Amino acid sequence: MRSVLICDSEPAVRAGVKNKLKEIGFDALFECCDGESAVSMACANLPEIAIVDAEMPKKDGLNAARDIRQKLKIPVILLMSSCDPDMLNRARKIGITTILTKPFRGQDLLPAIEMAHAHAEEVELLKDHVEDLKKTIESREIIDRAKGVLLRSQGFSEFGAFRRIQQLAMDKHKSMRQIAEAILLTEGA
Repeated sequence: MRSVLICDSEPAVRAGVKNKLKEIGFDALFECCDGESAVSMACANLPEIAIVDAEMPKKDGLNAARDIRQKLKIPVILLMSSCDPDMLNRARKIGITTILTKPFRGQDLLPAIEMAHAHAEEVELLKDHVEDLKKTIESREIIDRAKGVLLRSQGFSEFGAFRRIQQLAMDKHKSMRQIAEAILLTEGA
């Protein structure tokens, strides 16, 4: 089931967006007319994407979009009556990648949705990659500290210490990091 949140203070705009979304295959359509409702409705219904007007009552669209992005990590398409540099900068900083200027053509909606999804997937992959790199660096630092312990306490060469950790990891079916952590614990480093 494809789901979307539509938030615009103008009923005519919501109806137009809703009709176009039905045409392109969305079947769960949640709609509201203000920023506060957008955030609570998004959290309650977990849509795959949100389409939010920048200018709304109670909480403006940028703040609502920021809250939705922070809580749900879903792409948000921002609807704007006009694009000024300050608004574009604020939108970029909160992770908005797709903006449609009102009035927009119905045929612009599908490409906007596809681009928003593609960008969101790319960002998540990059975040995962960064996290993997952080773990690799952290493991490398722990292994280097354990090599230092083996150099000092058992007289190994740097290569010999690395080889010892590697051999223990293979023998015990553990990661080199696990072995290095054990060496650091037992050798008191």
